[in-house]
Order: sequence, then C-alpha cells, then structure tokens
Amino acid sequence: MATMKAARWHAAKDIRIEETTIPTPNDNQVKIEVKFAGICGSDLHEYTNGPQLIPVDEPFSLNGHQGTTTLGHEFSGIVEEVGKNVQNIKKGDRVTVEPIFRNPESPFISTGEYNLSEPLGFVGLTANGAFAKHVVVEDYMVHKMPDNMTFEQGAIVEPAAVAAYAIERSGMKMGDTVLIAGAGPIGMLTVQVALATGASRIFVSDLSENRLKKAKEIGATHTFDARDKDIPQKIKKMTGKGVDIFIDAAGAQASFDTGIDSLRNGGTAVLVALFGKKVTHDALNQTLRELTIIGTAAYRNIFPETIALINSGRLPVEKLVTSVISLDEIVEKGFDALVEDPSEVKILVDLEK
Repeated sequence: MATMKAARWHAAKDIRIEETTIPTPNDNQVKIEVKFAGICGSDLHEYTNGPQLIPVDEPFSLNGHQGTTTLGHEFSGIVEEVGKNVQNIKKGDRVTVEPIFRNPESPFISTGEYNLSEPLGFVGLTANGAFAKHVVVEDYMVHKMPDNMTFEQGAIVEPAAVAAYAIERSGMKMGDTVLIAGAGPIGMLTVQVALATGASRIFVSDLSENRLKKAKEIGATHTFDARDKDIPQKIKKMTGKGVDIFIDAAGAQASFDTGIDSLRNGGTAVLVALFGKKVTHDALNQTLRELTIIGTAAYRNIFPETIALINSGRLPVEKLVTSVISLDEIVEKGFDALVEDPSEVKILVDLEK
C-alpha cells in the first residue's frame, strides 16, 4: 500500500512526521495534491493545549474519524482524482479548500447557514488534513482558483475568509473607523479587508512591537500596546465619539473590555477569536449604549468573494507570509517558532520542499 509523509498529531506537544497511507476518494470526494499549507492558530492550540476540536474520546459522527490526526486545513493544490458523483471539478484543476464539514441532516443547510450545522468539524481536525502530499476532501469544499493566483495565495484564502466574514457581519460602511484587537494572522488579515472595504481609520492593539510594526506596514493607521489602559480615551479623543466597529481577534477579558469601551454609542463588536476563558460583560452598559455584539463561526458563503478580492490585488495576503518551510521542519520552524517568536505571522509549509 502506497504511503506518504505527514505531520501527525498524537497529543499536546506531540506532532510527528511519519509515514501514513495515501488516501483515496469515495464517490463524493476529491483527492488533491497539496502545494502549500498554512499553520493556523487552531493548529497551534491543538499543539500547545490539545485536544480541542480533534475527536479523541469518541469518533466524529460525520465520518468516524478519531484520535491521531494529520493536521492542516489552510491549503491549495491540484486535483488528482475525483469520485464518480463529483461534478464541476476535474483532474488538473487548481484549487483551494473551504474545510468546514456540513451535516446534511441539519436544518441550517437549507437556510445557507452551513457553518452553524452541528457537529462542527474541519478537515485537518475532525478528518485528516493537508500537512501531507495528498489529502481527500468533500466535493462541496473545493473552490477553483483563477489561473494567475499563486498557490501561496491560495493557501491563505481560508484565514482571509475568516477576516472577510467578520467584516461582512460587522456591517462596516465606507468611511467607518475600526479597532482590531490582536495582530496575529486573523487580525492582520482583518486590517487588509477593512482597508479594502473602505475603512477610514484602522486602530490595532497587540502586545508585540514587531507585530504592531507589521500592522502599520499593511495599512493600520494607528497602533497601541495592548497593555495601555488609556486606549479607549485616546481613540475617543481621535475620533470624537469612539470607533464604529470593534473586532476582537485576541480573545481575552482585557481585549474585550478595551474594545467595548472604545466603541461609539450604537457601535458593533464582532468576536472572531476563540476565547480560551469565559469573559464577564456589563449587559446594562450594552443596553444603554445600544451596542451590538456579534459572534462569528468561521465563515459561510464568502470564499468566492475572498478569492476574487485576493486575485484583484486589493487583498495582498502574500505580504503576511513571514516564513516558508518544509514538512520536515514543521515542528521546530513552524509550531515552536510561532509559540516563541512574535515576529512570525503566517508560516507556510511547501509540500514540494
């Protein structure tokens, strides 16, 4: 039986490069030769504190997957093989993948809210993923890439879609002001999407000076050390009333409080981060100030628009790539580097290295 190298999660702090069987697609699946794959924050959470989404105690109900898992859900590649029921996708197509599973029995499928279907699952977490030369995905996950889009850009479509969906859900209008807490990959991508959508001023807070410098390079107009207790006052002085939109891509009590206090009355907060702990919230303050607080679960119905925006050049996601590594280097130069080096933003794995 043919095998391939893959980065396999066994437990927290235990990712191994090992041989695993090359997968074959069923009637409704597509097999892809992976070109580039990105390391996501959720991959990092599984490495440092997992299992979180990886099913260990019982199988994932939609496919039976359980336990040791090939990570990787941000990726691009070339179609190698399609199942007999697959239409509109053919061998040789250049593609990127929307890795969220859809439960066909969920009432949210017919409404188009497939990201709300349960159980929540992703390729590379509740199924084997793309930190390997070959991966099999469901046919509905596959999106064709324009001929002039690079595979590196294609590997960043997935996290860019998270940012684009957050901005879409915020209802941001041309000329609005935005505060983004957290200058990691999602925060940086949200800066780029907000800029492309017409934000007039973009404020970014983070603990890392290097990341704040990078945020300025890609379009942030003002940056703050997240430890600064006076951010809301400074923002209100600059804007006259507070920001229209707050995007929490940090996911902590401090970032949440600072963002809520920085909003104008009638403003909107969008929670993108995966909060590791519960936060406390003053509901009376929200009521009296008519604040809107929205949670976002990944994305839905926005991959085509995200691909088009990247392909147009108005969303230069490639500027966020700080390292390109080989699969063999994924632990030391990938996961460990992201934990230890705040200057790293987006690390891509080149599956041809």
